Amino acid sequence: MLRPRVYVTRAIPENALKVLQEVADVNMRKEEMPPSKEEVIKEVSDIDGLLCLLTDKIDSEVIEAGKNLKVISNYAVGFDNIDVEAATKQGIYVTNTPGVLTETTADFTWALLMAVARRVVEGDKYVGRGFWKVAWAPMMMLGNDIYGKTLGIVGLGRIGAAVARRTKGFNIRILYHSRTRKIDLEKELGVEYADFETLLRESDFVTIHVPLTNENFHMIGEREFSLMKRTAYLINTSRGSVVDQKALYNALKEGKIAGAALDVFEQEPINSKNPLLQLDNVVLTPHIVSASVETRTKMGVMAAENLVSVLKGRIPPNLVNEDVLRVRPLKRR
Repeated sequence: MLRPRVYVTRAIPENALKVLQEVADVNMRKEEMPPSKEEVIKEVSDIDGLLCLLTDKIDSEVIEAGKNLKVISNYAVGFDNIDVEAATKQGIYVTNTPGVLTETTADFTWALLMAVARRVVEGDKYVGRGFWKVAWAPMMMLGNDIYGKTLGIVGLGRIGAAVARRTKGFNIRILYHSRTRKIDLEKELGVEYADFETLLRESDFVTIHVPLTNENFHMIGEREFSLMKRTAYLINTSRGSVVDQKALYNALKEGKIAGAALDVFEQEPINSKNPLLQLDNVVLTPHIVSASVETRTKMGVMAAENLVSVLKGRIPPNLVNEDVLRVRPLKRR
């Protein structure tokens, strides 16, 4: 009996690869750069399972090329890179890796917040470039305190709540805005619900934890920056297009807000000519919010197990498109 065939678009942790190899013949792309669309189309033409990354665009053309394709396993929480509707029509199961990123994303959010408020990255450059000439001076490299301030969390889902839990030692007032009020979390975490404009006006730090949807596209732009305090900081570890980056640049340049820390961008990798790179009051990281050994391994194993479940004729643990069950029914686990 022929083993199923799987294509993996980038190198994944060994533990995850072993899960796939136990049941399938695996072709894993070793290059760090993402495959071209043409390469993906060629590879999916005769495979049963595809394990891809958020940066791989799996549109209807790619999906239609997968004549034998049964499952697309996304190595990410988000899945806006996949045409889920097209996959469903073709009876292809789409899965993701939810939950596993929660704690590490919350950790990194706080790392960015503290780095930009206390000018950690700027200070590192100051020392490394040989600008440090005076041992100590009262007005040298002044940042802003975090203790006793107000944190505004946009989106109080799993990650937003985890960020809130990490504030206990800072005596911080926490505001949140979400599509629905979270009464239980308000009691558990001591957070206050606020409408979006109030949150922007009153927060010293605004951190974003919402998915990218049509409704959330550029949800923070010129008008929103005009509402924020001139001493406020913006932190974004969700999706780049949630923030209008041109408006952000202008707000930073004109001093409408004090600073920003971003791990995600509208274009990734960021263009070398992006004006944000010229500013000192930003911290920019290359989409590494989940880049810990532990988390990336858990993500890989989860993505592999999702894929293997479908190959074994079972409904995967983290199914995105429930409607596919009507097109190609599988057994419950």
